[in-house]
Amino acid sequence: MIRATLPPILQVNGLRKQFGEHVVLASVNLTVPRGSIVSVLGRSGTGKSVLLKCLAGLLTPDAGDVRFENGSVNAFRRRCSYLFQANALFDSLTALENVALPLEQTTRLTRGEIAQAARNALKSLGLDKFADHFPAQLSGGMQKRLALARALVTRPELVLFDEPTAGLDPPARTSVFEMIVQYRREFDFTAVVVTHDVPEALAASDRVAVLENGHIHFEGTAAEFAASGDPVVRSFSNDIVAAPTGLDG
Repeated sequence: MIRATLPPILQVNGLRKQFGEHVVLASVNLTVPRGSIVSVLGRSGTGKSVLLKCLAGLLTPDAGDVRFENGSVNAFRRRCSYLFQANALFDSLTALENVALPLEQTTRLTRGEIAQAARNALKSLGLDKFADHFPAQLSGGMQKRLALARALVTRPELVLFDEPTAGLDPPARTSVFEMIVQYRREFDFTAVVVTHDVPEALAASDRVAVLENGHIHFEGTAAEFAASGDPVVRSFSNDIVAAPTGLDG
């Protein structure tokens, strides 16, 4: 597990976002250590995805500060990838074309270099035999891996996962978190995962945070979460079927 004492790759201070009169994020503070998996837990409608979109630059916060290794957030956004909740794959593009797209949009590589990099990414995730398949021809798990291959093809330092297990059954949810743990090792990225899947997140994460009423109500390790007597934290225990065991040992 990653120690919280490692330097943060991302520091969020006082982040605020509202839509009209509705305040979604009141003042969010969050620390993400480099090389860690940090899961932000929260029930539906608490603003988890809004937080992630603010970090990714898809939404502009109304106030607050996001610092990437003490530098500009704009520099950070060029070195991160976003994995959308529903994968956001293009049905009209093959697996290879889906993975190649970020390189076409953000690099000056030749067409041949882009194709090779995309094939390498597919191979790394066990999808090289399906390069010419369209998303609809792939299983749900393979589509998730394809979306991750696209997110990792630019070799990002940080990957933002928006509800990666939405709509999946418990075994599939566990598999997705195991995938995140496995490829975090192989590709050496930092991960921020927003989710409401408590047992799976606790098992996979180095750090967990609880988003409640527009604030980070709790931030700590899975063990600290399990030992907490805080009523808000304890309310999540109803979602825990069994004590978590670390997926990455």
